[in-house]
Amino acid sequence: MIPQDFIQTLLSRTDIVEVIDRRVPLKKSGANYQACCPFHNEKTPSFTVSPTKQFYHCFGCGAHGTAIGFLMEFAGLGYVEAIGTLAEQVGMVMPEMTAPNPAQARQTTSLIDIMQRAEQYYRQQLKASPKAIDYLKARGLTGEVAARFGLGYAPDGWRNLDQVFSPYGDAALEAAGLVIVNDAGQQYDRFRDRVMFPIINQKGDVIGFGGRVLDGGEPKYLNSPETALFQKGHELYGLFQATRAIRDAGRVLVVEGYMDVVALAQHGVEYAVATLGTATTPFHVQKLLRLCDQVVFCFDGDKPGQKAAWRALENALPQLVDGKRIGFLFLPEEHDPDTYIREFGTEAFEHELENSLPLSGYLLRELTADVDLRTQEGRSALLKNAQPLLTAITAPTTALLLRKEVAALAGVTQAELEALYVIKPIAAPQRQAPQKAKRAVPSGLRILLRCLVMKPELARELPRDFHGEGNEGAAIAALVDWLNESADETSTAAMIQHFQGTLHGPVFANAQGEVIHWGEDFDILAEFTGIMRKIRRDAIETEMSMLQAKGLAMNELERVRHDELKEELKQLRAQVG
Repeated sequence: MIPQDFIQTLLSRTDIVEVIDRRVPLKKSGANYQACCPFHNEKTPSFTVSPTKQFYHCFGCGAHGTAIGFLMEFAGLGYVEAIGTLAEQVGMVMPEMTAPNPAQARQTTSLIDIMQRAEQYYRQQLKASPKAIDYLKARGLTGEVAARFGLGYAPDGWRNLDQVFSPYGDAALEAAGLVIVNDAGQQYDRFRDRVMFPIINQKGDVIGFGGRVLDGGEPKYLNSPETALFQKGHELYGLFQATRAIRDAGRVLVVEGYMDVVALAQHGVEYAVATLGTATTPFHVQKLLRLCDQVVFCFDGDKPGQKAAWRALENALPQLVDGKRIGFLFLPEEHDPDTYIREFGTEAFEHELENSLPLSGYLLRELTADVDLRTQEGRSALLKNAQPLLTAITAPTTALLLRKEVAALAGVTQAELEALYVIKPIAAPQRQAPQKAKRAVPSGLRILLRCLVMKPELARELPRDFHGEGNEGAAIAALVDWLNESADETSTAAMIQHFQGTLHGPVFANAQGEVIHWGEDFDILAEFTGIMRKIRRDAIETEMSMLQAKGLAMNELERVRHDELKEELKQLRAQVG
């Protein structure tokens, strides 16, 4: 677990405007910055970034958060990945990285530098190779698209990288996957006479390469080996370049080859990515579903394509999310995405995408393809084959609907299928008991919450016996508890990050939207003091009314209490003037 004080320090050193502007161009608007929201389609900017409060808020779709949250949502990074990316940018060392192996951190930095230099060399060589340029032109690529994806060329020859790295025998070149050492100890370049496709991670670092032969040699594609930087099962080719287009389109297309990604981008389909010489993994699916609501896998219609599609389905099932769609597009056997879009055009290709086969349809089609549902044996086979697939699904609604369909096909009830699979029925959500009404009114608490979002440390000024009703009151109580447990100083960004994704997150999100336009000259302390007086005055008046209702039935202690409250109320009114 990453310590809270590390996150607070990280957010205090991070400029959220700089982080977001690298990915979504921002324009100054008063004290804040604005852009069209990257999380939903809009023509009028409603996405606002506050440099002083260090958070963003969209008034259109409600997206909100800190620099950490933005990297998670926009770039599809995990929580630790996002923190690590920001830490690297501001020169902080992740706590987990300090103790285990400082040498490993230095090696990673060295490998990133080596890969960057190799990528620059390959790009230069492409400019000097008419053969490679003619090949790319023949595939319909322009120089603009080649530059966007950083395409290069590894010349023919055994030791061309000797021109770039000295000494060539440095073990780091082998560790980076650029150089091979054979059994005799001889060293030579891994990539020779190939068009080079740099593989870039979400941070923008080159972590590997894919190389394609220019003639009929084998293998057609050669990929970097697994290294300290590059794990094939976690990375996707073209994702760095496609992230914004994926957001805009609301979907991502997963294809099989580097050239498919580049060719599709050339024809305006910029939201495509490719697996890296390996099957689709759960990590791939999880990463893509963070970015958009629809993932479409596009495979050749031949047997290898069908096999790859089924493997993708199996790995996607545990990652399914209700409300998000996974589809499958099978092109004719004589086509891949590159050849199809070149022959039929962008409109025809996207029409095929719109009519892709939903995961549920593909699953049921394959399960019933080789069984005879007219026989008991066929229905039994269906139930047996479906069990490991249906029980792998954790998305409640999706799992329920698929179980119903399989049960109907097999001629059994849903209850019988679930009993056979030992599936426990989904328990009805437990309703929370309504909170007991407290003395402070919600409107006052809402204003108080705004003040606390602007200056969280003011929560320490609340009376120890302070109570609030409803969601605002619960959120304020949680904030007080967090401040008591956290470091001496905190910030708005640190508070927002702490409560992101919690029960109180939506309450703080609403308050963020209400205060993001408060100017720097807004007197928060005066607002806080005023609302605290009002909350206290309302509480006093409520208690006095309860006592006065007793009339002559008040005992001596209650009369004393009434007089004390009356005097306190007089003083409060005098302070207001």
